[in-house]
Amino acid sequence: MASDNYDGKHIHDRNHLNGDVISHSPKKPKLYSFITDSEIQSEFSHHDPAVARINNGSFGCCPASVIAAQQQWQLKFLRQPDHFYFNELKKGVLQSRAIIKELVNAEYVDEISIVDNATTAAAIVLQQTAWAFQQGKFQKGDVVIMLHYAYGSVKKSIEAYVSRAGGEVIEVPLPFPVSSNDEIISEFRRALERGKAEGKRVRLAVIDHVTSMPSVVIPVKELVKICREEGVDQVFVDAAHAIGCTDVDMKEIGADFYTSNLHKWFFCPPSVAFLYCLKSPRSSDLHHPVVSHEYGNGLAIESAWIGTRDYSAQLVVPAVLEFVNRFEGGIEGIKKRNHDAVVEMGEMLCKAWGTRFGSPPDMCASLIMVGLPACLGITSDSDALKLRTHLRDNFGVEVPIYYRAPKDGEVGSVTGYARISHQVYNKVDDYYTFRDAVNQLVSNGFSCALLSK
Repeated sequence: MASDNYDGKHIHDRNHLNGDVISHSPKKPKLYSFITDSEIQSEFSHHDPAVARINNGSFGCCPASVIAAQQQWQLKFLRQPDHFYFNELKKGVLQSRAIIKELVNAEYVDEISIVDNATTAAAIVLQQTAWAFQQGKFQKGDVVIMLHYAYGSVKKSIEAYVSRAGGEVIEVPLPFPVSSNDEIISEFRRALERGKAEGKRVRLAVIDHVTSMPSVVIPVKELVKICREEGVDQVFVDAAHAIGCTDVDMKEIGADFYTSNLHKWFFCPPSVAFLYCLKSPRSSDLHHPVVSHEYGNGLAIESAWIGTRDYSAQLVVPAVLEFVNRFEGGIEGIKKRNHDAVVEMGEMLCKAWGTRFGSPPDMCASLIMVGLPACLGITSDSDALKLRTHLRDNFGVEVPIYYRAPKDGEVGSVTGYARISHQVYNKVDDYYTFRDAVNQLVSNGFSCALLSK
């Protein structure tokens, strides 16, 4: 795993568009103590204090110091847009890309592009796949494989780009609850066999690193290795939750494409993500879906200017790095503490409700699936959404609920799981509030069927 500490490294990268050079020389270590609990709460004092916010996974969070840095960038643009465009923007974006390159252990800064979010990154990769079908490089009926639990918008992108271009899509059915990586690996191998049947070619595998709902850490290194062994053309890892949440190392993972949002677990304001593209002859055929003046100058440069808009979220990465390095162990320390805390809080909730996790703790990152009492009567996706709304409106608890259909013959099984997150701003009381809300519903004889009346 690459070091997440950027300080002390010397990076010397060239912007191929304007010839600018950014050099980061080693700095003397700052003499200050690590961030205190009160300082953490101050950084997130803009959060609604009436809400137990245990859903960092959906929209992330941004500390006050980073918001202030963002506002400074916004004001620089508004004061003198021409100076900002010609003298500030490209240098700032390159600096952010250089930091990300070190954080994820990429080989070259040109392999890192900054885009709005993982959905945009998926469109870039899948657009290239669609062109390959349309240009005859891929044959009608060639296959793209994705996980059944792929994020909804990514599934829609595959439908929009791949299916319309003539590609066949095969979903990998994943078990849930899941007890081991072997279950995932076995299902993935079977899907590859189906994809290669009758002489077809698997052109692209889309693999999540941390699935959204239900949330499980996928053994991406193993699945990428299998793809290489089985002749899959390219591998795209959709890791919307990954950076700041679990280990991210481009050289170890070995995918062709990898994307992760920086606003979910890396404290950036919305919305910003990176897209890693392994340097190869084929990477020159990647383009941003929004065509602007920079078209043809490489994906990273194209993505850095898609017209007049607010680029401040892409420029605050150095400020975010300063924030995370106020914590002992930097981002590595934050990841470990969040994981340990979410497991501890999940175990407390499972004990209170007599349920269990949806996967072992070692298959979780900073999110974990906690079984809800069966008596709540969650019988559909609609029930799950209504219960989530009920918890928000009546108890001040913000937490996603997942419906898991019972298997044939199952009676009285757990069909509802809460996806709880833990981020540095969370307190034990947030989880106690959730526990007590569910206990109150159970003691009142509540059932989701009552919400439809």
